Amino acid sequence: MKTILHKSDSRGLADHGWLRSNHSFSFASYYNPERMHFGALRVLNDDFVAPGRGFGKHPHDNMEIISIPLSGDLQHKDSMGNTTVIREGDVQAMSAGTGIAHSEMNANTDQAVEFLQIWILPKTRDIAPNYSQITLDPHALDNKLDQVLSPNPEDRGVSVNQDAWFHLGNLSAGTNINYDFKKSGNGVYVFVLDGEVTVSGQPLNKRDGFGVWETTQLSFNADTDTKILLMEVPMQLPA
Repeated sequence: MKTILHKSDSRGLADHGWLRSNHSFSFASYYNPERMHFGALRVLNDDFVAPGRGFGKHPHDNMEIISIPLSGDLQHKDSMGNTTVIREGDVQAMSAGTGIAHSEMNANTDQAVEFLQIWILPKTRDIAPNYSQITLDPHALDNKLDQVLSPNPEDRGVSVNQDAWFHLGNLSAGTNINYDFKKSGNGVYVFVLDGEVTVSGQPLNKRDGFGVWETTQLSFNADTDTKILLMEVPMQLPA
């Protein structure tokens, strides 16, 4: 088993006033040659957007883009005709493929919005753009890992153009569970949203990231009430 640990305070920080973003991997003005990606996981940004502000219309191509709101309301519009407000409990995914344009704005003028912006390198380039969104059953996360993303549109969660699986879990203190990898050659990047948890012997705190590969199972022991995100992705980068 191979591992890599990214403590919360080691992330890159960008503070633009209206936007405060912590970068787990190199992004925009934050560059660290030792933290370019974890396999196909290219971007993990922990974003706080000021009331009434946001990202104006901008383009993407050949990237899988996942948004997971943690608090507040995020208004989304895109060139595929999708207009929606996503909030805590929602998961959104876009396959940019041959090209899309979208905007993400804080829908409120009296409170910040917090969300995770995640990019995954695609399995196949230049596909037709695609959009999917789900609202989670809040109790589906209780003391288990609930699948919220997969490669299969018919499977549970949103779908992406990559052999990737995401799971979210809300674990009560003292809960012990295991996670079995979905595909050989994949790795799992664990991101602690809140609380403290020990993953296969490694203690983790809020906003720590822990990458694990060349194994088939992880163990989770919740030291406190804990919220976690698991991102299983191929470790071999697409050609």
